[in-house]
Amino acid sequence: MKIEIEIETRRSMIETALRDMIPGEDVRPASIHQAMRYAVLNGGKRLRPILALEGARLAGGEMERVLPFACAVELIHSYSLVHDDLPAMDDDDFRRGNPTCHKVFGEALAILAGDALLTRAFELPLMMMREPGIRCEDLMRAWNELACAVGSQGMIAGQVIDLESEGKWIDAETLRYMHRNKTGALFVASLKGGAMIFGASDRQLQALQRYAEHFGLAFQITDDILDVEGDEMLTGKPVGSDERSHKATFVSIFGLAEAKLMAAESVEQAVDSLGIFGKEGEFLRALAKSILERRQ
Repeated sequence: MKIEIEIETRRSMIETALRDMIPGEDVRPASIHQAMRYAVLNGGKRLRPILALEGARLAGGEMERVLPFACAVELIHSYSLVHDDLPAMDDDDFRRGNPTCHKVFGEALAILAGDALLTRAFELPLMMMREPGIRCEDLMRAWNELACAVGSQGMIAGQVIDLESEGKWIDAETLRYMHRNKTGALFVASLKGGAMIFGASDRQLQALQRYAEHFGLAFQITDDILDVEGDEMLTGKPVGSDERSHKATFVSIFGLAEAKLMAAESVEQAVDSLGIFGKEGEFLRALAKSILERRQ
């Protein structure tokens, strides 16, 4: 399998859908829609919506039919980045090599753009409620999974711990808790949610949850590694920013060599989780392995 081609095919589908699902820049009030589109349509790996599409496919559905859910996932992720970048949070000037949303549009409009992206995300699944072959109870189950993943006991919880831990020593358990929620929860909800919409079995969902948990951990560890030895031109952010901000990372707690071993072990566990899918799980296996080759 040419994983790069498969990823790009899915990413292209998502990019087209995102452009259609965010109000145009000339829709009044233009400033908020310009900020929303700037925050979302500025690149990005689109891994979370890609996982949503793949979850749907593994459950026997067509990827195109789950695009509103996949786009909702990406809008939630984008809103979280806009807010994370604000001076009151991480105070970042650049995201993916471009000025952050608040640097371009001002803090007030950036806050509103994040709020609007989250609100728009809650609208999108309604587009699927009358789709033939999609049961409302399955759709609501997926949406509940996503809502819980990004609330005060999910993504927000991880961000709170991140803020409260800055400049402090934290233990390995707290670090894992932080990233299991801040990063991993949305990966899990994306993959499981896509599968839930098409009625995946409990056994399938358990396997997908294990995969996404290990995938998210490997992704976060490699993110921490790239902050130490990445190429700033590729990552779009200054190397060493975590250390300068006194952030706890897998590298700062375990060391670079051990962090690399942990990333490889997490990828292996993710791959091992997919046994019940046979050859159908090959895309997810290749996607997990590609994490270890990340350069951005």
